[in-house]
Amino acid sequence: MQEINRYFPDLTDDQKDKFERLMVIFPEWNEKINMVSRKDIDQIETRHILHSLAIAKVMNFKDGAEVLDVGTGGGFPGIPLAILFPKVKFYMVDSIGKKIKVVQDIITQLGLKNAKADHMRAENVKHQYDFVVSRAVTALPKFTPWVKGKFKNKNQHHFKNGIFYLKGGDLREELAPYGNKPKLYDISEFFDQEFFDTKKVVYLRMVN
Repeated sequence: MQEINRYFPDLTDDQKDKFERLMVIFPEWNEKINMVSRKDIDQIETRHILHSLAIAKVMNFKDGAEVLDVGTGGGFPGIPLAILFPKVKFYMVDSIGKKIKVVQDIITQLGLKNAKADHMRAENVKHQYDFVVSRAVTALPKFTPWVKGKFKNKNQHHFKNGIFYLKGGDLREELAPYGNKPKLYDISEFFDQEFFDTKKVVYLRMVN
């Protein structure tokens, strides 16, 4: 918890407790179902929880906002964000059923009332959301059609309704089709661990 506490010093006791329990529950599940690589599991705080929370350094979701996490895998970035924003509703979907069962169990064990997870492809989600979040599921030109039409038309935040995408490496070719629409935020500006040197939060507006 040292890193989380350093970068998010205003956490409540309940939030601290949930993050601490997440760092125990997730590795236990990872022993049964390989959700993330074995070498990464020892770095869960940095490479999974803190990485997910980088979105919160860019975007402060308002109470009552609704966020869709597409391709959530083991619950990232949705679960850490749901802990950080207890009055924001998070809906996590993934096409791999065994992963969603793990996420559902973690949500239950942590008592996250503002989070829900379902085995579902993004294209089949019927509801509309303020924002979509995701972590390097695929290239953005392939990802954006999956979430087309999933956004509310009414904007209630500083950022217009759209996508917050966690991605690393050189993104120039991948983002070229969008012109100057994407906004890139270097995670190394927020967190000083070497792991974040090439990683970014990409914001793409989807509603005018």
